[in-house]
Parts: sequence; structure tokens; C-alpha cells
Amino acid sequence: MRRIRVGTRGSALARAQTQWVIEQLSRMRPGLAFDEVVVTTSGDRGNIGAWPGVFTRELEEALLAGEIDVAVHSLKDLPTEQPPGLVIGAIPPREDPRDALISRGGHTLASLPQGARVGTTSERRAVQLLAFRPDLTIEGIRGNVDTRLKKLSRGDCDAIVLASAGLHRLGRAHEVTEVLPLEVMLPAPGQGALAVEVRGDDPFALELVAPLDHPPTRKAVLAEREFLRALGGGCRVPVAAYATLVGGTIFLQGMVGISRGHILRGSVHASSPEEAAHLLSQQLSARSHGAS
Repeated sequence: MRRIRVGTRGSALARAQTQWVIEQLSRMRPGLAFDEVVVTTSGDRGNIGAWPGVFTRELEEALLAGEIDVAVHSLKDLPTEQPPGLVIGAIPPREDPRDALISRGGHTLASLPQGARVGTTSERRAVQLLAFRPDLTIEGIRGNVDTRLKKLSRGDCDAIVLASAGLHRLGRAHEVTEVLPLEVMLPAPGQGALAVEVRGDDPFALELVAPLDHPPTRKAVLAEREFLRALGGGCRVPVAAYATLVGGTIFLQGMVGISRGHILRGSVHASSPEEAAHLLSQQLSARSHGAS
């Protein structure tokens, strides 16, 4: 029996996502065996900086070296520029892309007490939180989902913000106090989507993962990632984007953080992901120059 090695990070969320992919592939190809291969990334070792690929580079290196056949990523972690030789073979249907608030005492974002401490290490989340509630205190909080929830329960902060998709995949959606509306908090480009990456010269792997692809999700996240690329890829400026398909038209919303509490938001309708990204990046860049 042919064995397919599927690479993943070692976090509970990454492994849950990878197991979902393996289950789908096993159902479609019962004659194959699938082995989960855990790869430790720089981000897992605590080397979390601003550089792109902190959670994906070692997985891609293992894929290029032939140590694994497939790599499963959270799409939002994947840089907009891929290493030569690798392709995203499938982008499955997206989970809920929104962010979620989990608070002590059941408070929503609007009802949190004055000066409440909200835990997040994401500058994208921080600038949008402060745009909505300038009185909040943003506390840096690291660790996996379980670690962050434990820090919340022991009182390190009054609330935390996490991705809804991760909580759903870990079976912890019941702990959410409030799913933050898009009008308040736009997600990271690609948030809630998975990327199933393979080598471009491996026709077997390409054909294997192709049925997992969901074209509407791919089209939407392509618009978001093209918008990020147009603004400089893994730039240090906080960027958020969310695209939906309405008939044959793409509706792309975006946010650029100027400073904490000062954000620019815009939206466009376009016929292609590339056109949407170009129009929105031009719109927000022009407004950013006008604001500076």
C-alpha cells in the first residue's frame, strides 16, 4: 500500500486541521495510507518575529527535500510569495473567517468595563479594537489556544481575541462570548482557510489533493492575498481583508492600520481577484498618503 506523508506543525490546532485533510483524502482514496509527520517550525520554537514564513518555512523545506509529500498550513500563515517548485494544490471550503471575543463575566466588546485589558499579540486586532474602544488596554498574550484560555481564566486579562475557525476546529466554539462583526474587526487575509501545498513536479500529489479544492474559497482568498501583496506582502503595517463572491462579482473589504486606534477601511466590487486587490490597494494607499 502506498503511503503518503502529510506534514504539519505540532500544535493541537495544526494537527486537528491536518487530521481533517487526512480524513477527506482517506475517504476519497481508501487504497492509500496516510502518515502524519510533525515538523517543528521557527514559530513553534518561540522565534516569532515580523518576517514571513515563521510558521511555514520548515514545512516547505521538508516538502522540497522530499521528506513529506503534502503540507497543510493555515493559509493566513503562508507568505504571498511561495518558494519555486511549490504550489497550493487545494484550498478547501473556508471555516468562519471572523475573530471571536472570549471574556470573563460574559461581556461583549461593547460592554467590557472602561479600561478593560484585552489580550492579543496581533497588531491587526489591536488597531481595530482601539478604533472601536479607545479606552481598552491591549495586553500581549502568547501561546496556543489552550494556553491563552488558561491565562484568561486566571485573570491575566479581562478578554482575549482568537480566530473563530480555530475554536471551531478544536471543538471549543462554545466558549465564545461574541463573534466580532466584520464592521468592527476584519480578519487577516486568508483567515479561516487551509492551504494544502505540494511540489509542482509531483503529478500524483497534485491529482490526489485537487478534489479538496473549493473554487469560490480560492477566488476569495486570492483577492485578499493579492491585496496584501500589493501593500508589500509581509509588511509591518497591520492589514486586514475579507472577500466574498456575489454572483460573478468579488466584493473585497480591506483595512490598513495607520497607528493604534487610527485605521483606514475601504471596499470595492470587481470582476477578478487581481482587479479587486489593485483597486482597493490604490484606494487605501491614496487615503493613507492624504492622512499622513
